[in-house]
Amino acid sequence: MSEPLNYQLVRSRKRKKTITLQLKQDGKIVIYAPHHTSRNEIDTFFTEKSSWLQKKLIEREGQAEKADTPKEFVSGEKFLYLGEGYPLEIQDTSSRKTPLRLSYGVFILDKDRVDKARELFLKWYREKAREAIVERVGYWSKKLQLFPVDMRITNARSRYGSCSPQNTLSFSWRIIMAPYTVIDYVVVHELVHIKEKNHARRFWGYLETIIPDYRRRKLWLKENAHLLRM
Repeated sequence: MSEPLNYQLVRSRKRKKTITLQLKQDGKIVIYAPHHTSRNEIDTFFTEKSSWLQKKLIEREGQAEKADTPKEFVSGEKFLYLGEGYPLEIQDTSSRKTPLRLSYGVFILDKDRVDKARELFLKWYREKAREAIVERVGYWSKKLQLFPVDMRITNARSRYGSCSPQNTLSFSWRIIMAPYTVIDYVVVHELVHIKEKNHARRFWGYLETIIPDYRRRKLWLKENAHLLRM
């Protein structure tokens, strides 16, 4: 039997009519309601949402379990690149100079280098990330006239991009696993921080003028974070 769900209630005098519910990343459930709304009405609203909440919580548990499962470097295992999954094939390619490569929709790994597979994949991803991000930062910097003083590729697991007070941009190599549209969102997000240093309304407003569908791209990152792993 599942545990009973509980929620935190936040009332607001500014909110006129609607009751809304938010499921936080840490699993906390928050209901936002107008100040005058009765507790009975709020409880009824919560009950109506309970089956949806249970479904979402189960989905999150499944994602967490997948995130904890390490990649296996065996033929058939899929690896993400630019939003697409490509299967791995172990082949006798010792005569080639490149022990790992993506060719015609397949990652090919030299069978004599399987013991170094993780290291080779990390190197490959970092190189591809640097190439792609340097190109996108260059494109968007010129378009927006916002220029970082430096750019770095990091190993961050969940912070896909950041902008220092000195305007150095940092990007996790993991975003090379995401589609180009999502990479562009992360790049533009950090470039906008050169102009707006916080996440106030003005920041999001300016970002929306550049990428009108930024919410959809941001949601992709949130829902697929468990896939951006090695």
